[in-house]
Amino acid sequence: MAKERFSTVLISGLMLTAILFVGIFIGKGGDRPGHASESYEELQVFAEVLSQVKKHYVEETKTKDLVQGALRGMLAGLDPHSSFMTPEMFKEMQVETKGEFGGLGIQIGIKDNRLTVIAPIEDTPAFTAGIQSGDTIIKVDETPTKDLTLMEAVQHMRGPRGTSVILTVIREGLEEPLVFTITRDIIKIQ
Repeated sequence: MAKERFSTVLISGLMLTAILFVGIFIGKGGDRPGHASESYEELQVFAEVLSQVKKHYVEETKTKDLVQGALRGMLAGLDPHSSFMTPEMFKEMQVETKGEFGGLGIQIGIKDNRLTVIAPIEDTPAFTAGIQSGDTIIKVDETPTKDLTLMEAVQHMRGPRGTSVILTVIREGLEEPLVFTITRDIIKIQ
């Protein structure tokens, strides 16, 4: 038990150090041509931490998962609108930008750590149902949104045309949450 705790503390410390060095790397403009060797030195710290985790962490780890976790953390630290997409998530997002998909027709974002409607798209199921800009979505079907990433929320709302999804929203000025049952339709991107 003490060995597991020590390993966890060691790994946490090493990861924190790696994140710190990556932060310094970004802050110093590591992508400028004159800083190439410095960039590689700082990335060596990350590689060393990754190696230590692989060797000493109590449970088996996958390199892919560790690297994706580090990238997720790095991008999440930039601003509320930046996030890491796995290749699978990226492929799913390409569906949206290629023309049409089964969905509700709302633009959403994260505002004050809450899933918020930026705008319903005119003549879509969400618009027709009465979803409004500024609505805070607190549940998609029975799934609370407080721990969902933006990408996960989008995946929960998309689905085959003709199927329904239940959105529970909080609207400014109202005491009780509103519940909308919305039937997905093909959403055409202009």
